[in-house]
Amino acid sequence: MPYLELANDFRLFYKIDDWTDPWTRPETIVLVHGFTETTEAWHGWIPHLARHYRVIRMDLRGFGQSGPVPADFTYTNELFVDDLVRVINNLAREPVHVIGAKSGGISLVKLAGMRPDLVKTLTLACTPILPTDGTGWIEHMQAHGMRSWARSTMRARLGTKMPERGIDWWVEMMGATALSTAHAYLRWVGTVDIRPDLPKIQCPTLVIANDTPRRPRAYFEEYQKDIPGSELAMVPVDGYHPGGTDPDACARITLDFLRRAAQKNAA
Repeated sequence: MPYLELANDFRLFYKIDDWTDPWTRPETIVLVHGFTETTEAWHGWIPHLARHYRVIRMDLRGFGQSGPVPADFTYTNELFVDDLVRVINNLAREPVHVIGAKSGGISLVKLAGMRPDLVKTLTLACTPILPTDGTGWIEHMQAHGMRSWARSTMRARLGTKMPERGIDWWVEMMGATALSTAHAYLRWVGTVDIRPDLPKIQCPTLVIANDTPRRPRAYFEEYQKDIPGSELAMVPVDGYHPGGTDPDACARITLDFLRRAAQKNAA
């Protein structure tokens, strides 16, 4: 299995998907998943993206085949950015397009601001910019287990469009996350406020949004305006994770954005 050694005690699991024509030299996209997800969360995006780009997806520290972290582990923005810089330098060796789903976009905002030399474009799929409200989540996880917690959030997360078998698949994928990792991650994401970082973004940026009680349209409109030259695209699903519910629409919107960004860059 492909792992990238990032430290003496940590190696990061990754996958590379590249279905481009073998005589071409495609640009690279790096995908960053959200809380309790893994590389598999991008399953529906890959056929669209990998036909045109070399796509790198990874299991973040604490998740999937990268292995769990202790409950007292300290996640920081700087740690996530450092991991991403190493992924880009070792696996891409050139600037990349980055796409983040939900809280996975937080570190990408930081990366774009701190290392603009490494980021060609930024796509944020329903990324929160304020501390995530996980009230009662840890208590539910401890009392009933990760899969029970995942199921309790899943219909609001994926909306009415997702069939029951789809709900079950996401519950199994997200519910496999270690409780210790959830403890550590929620401590971090529950304090993050990236509003000061938004004006620092210099690259073309797309904000993919939808309108739900957890994060209404106005939430995304308000912060998208703070990102210079950015675009907002709405996906009409009633769950707050459109990247999971309608990956086809999200991927098509993203590809269109990337093509237009390339045309502007070439002009």
